Amino acid sequence: MQLLGRLEIKSKEKIIEFLNQQETGRVCSIDKDGFPQIIPMNFVYANDAVYMHSHPRGEKLENITKNPKVGFEVDHSLEFLPSYFSSPTDASQADTLYISVVIKGSASLVLDTKEKAMALNELMKKYQPEGGYEKLTPHMPVVEEVAIIKVVPITIRGKYKIGQHMDKKTRLVIAKKILERNTPTAKNTVNMMGVKTTKDGLEVSEEPSW
Repeated sequence: MQLLGRLEIKSKEKIIEFLNQQETGRVCSIDKDGFPQIIPMNFVYANDAVYMHSHPRGEKLENITKNPKVGFEVDHSLEFLPSYFSSPTDASQADTLYISVVIKGSASLVLDTKEKAMALNELMKKYQPEGGYEKLTPHMPVVEEVAIIKVVPITIRGKYKIGQHMDKKTRLVIAKKILERNTPTAKNTVNMMGVKTTKDGLEVSEEPSW
């Protein structure tokens, strides 16, 4: 329980910031046979809800019409830590540094064209921040033609593991091995771990942050 507490994201603002930095979320609904159906979706978190656009027909829409209870998940894998970082033979020592958010909520189809236009504009702002498009208005035909799924969270839980569960000595050792492994994400991960490169080598300069 103590470790789980240290991994929890307690700031709602941090959770929302993380959500809107990610490109893909996964919505899980229950189909007619009682099986979970998980679909990757573009999304935006706005006005205390998750909004997704969709084709106006499809299984996921049928699912949420019959059962509005859904799950929604977003995750970002920062760095895989090979088992040999900690043990020469024990495969169970492999680990991953990550950030994730899991939402349980109530889904519905947005019918109000003003809310639909707002959601579509928020989606465009997120995915095309450079502009180059005409802002959508409630009276545009495209607003009528697409479906907008809205998920109002009942619970939101965020977790992150970027080294805050390690003591400073262990963090330095792991950071050095991450840099030696030299993955494309290595430098950014080490920075998030609060480990900086100095002229004398590596040092822990601050607590892990993202």
